[in-house]
Order: sequence, then structure tokens, then C-alpha cells
Amino acid sequence: MKFLKMMVLMCAVGCSTAGYSALTVVGDIGGEPTDTYFDAVNDQPGEFTPPESVDQPQAPAQVSVASALPVRTPELSPGAVTPRKLTLPGMPPVFIIGDDDLSRQWLAQRRVELTRLNATGFVVNVADQDRLKALQALLPGSDMVPVSGSDLARRLQLTHYPLIITEKGLAQ
Repeated sequence: MKFLKMMVLMCAVGCSTAGYSALTVVGDIGGEPTDTYFDAVNDQPGEFTPPESVDQPQAPAQVSVASALPVRTPELSPGAVTPRKLTLPGMPPVFIIGDDDLSRQWLAQRRVELTRLNATGFVVNVADQDRLKALQALLPGSDMVPVSGSDLARRLQLTHYPLIITEKGLAQ
């Protein structure tokens, strides 16, 4: 934020020396008012005071899980995963599944461990909210959210799921 203030200040100094009279606000992303900085530069108090009525930004539209569906991650499909060590200090446990028989069987086998770890589930392939709810019912009390796994697949060179990722590695 300080860098942004410095850039605006530099522009203000440049503009005032070039004969321009006032700044035009093209965007307000919040933070501290900068008018006191401009007053100090031009030594004319109140010259850059914002107008009395400023339009407030609109609140974002309601976001829901249903708005994230369907989710399809073309880089990932059900299949065998080779365990591998990773060094991800502070990484909370995350499991990756899809809406398929292998993922459902895996959830049933790993239920106790996933609950003990308080792992969050990323559902990377699911068509609709009913299918997501059916998966969530297999592991009550856990957080399972629909997400694209594309970036994670590329970063960790993954091709298959289900799997769990912890700070020490990944495994099926």
C-alpha cells in the first residue's frame, strides 16, 4: 500500500509541476486517505479534499456452493497414486476426490484418519449439488468443497485421485 501511495504522490508532484490543476480519481481500493500528503506537497491545505458524496462500492452478489458447480478438472482422473514425500511446512491436510466409485471407496476406507486429521476435501470433479451432498454424507462433519484442481495438479504433478496431501507428503 505504501508503494501505491508513493506512486500517486510522485504522479501528483509531476502533474503539479507540469501545470495540471487537480488529480482525477480513477479507482479507490480503500486504505488511508492521501489528501494530507498532497496538501504537504502543494502547501495549499484542502486542495485535494475528496468530494462530500462518494459512491460506496456495491456488495458482491451472494456466493453459494451451487454457483461453483459443475466442477471439472481435466488434468485429474480416478486412478492409482504413487506416495511421495513433500516439504510443505504449515500445510493443513487436504484430500482430493471426485464423484466416482474409487473416491467413495477411498472415503470409506480413510474415514477415521480424515476425521482425526480434520482434513478439508477438494472435490475436483462433480456435476451438481445433489452429487456433492451425496459425497459429503459419506464423511459427515468434514468440509468438502467443489474446486478446480488444475493448478494443484500442475504444481504437484498430479494426474490421479483420490489422495491426501499433508505437510510431509502425499499418499493414496
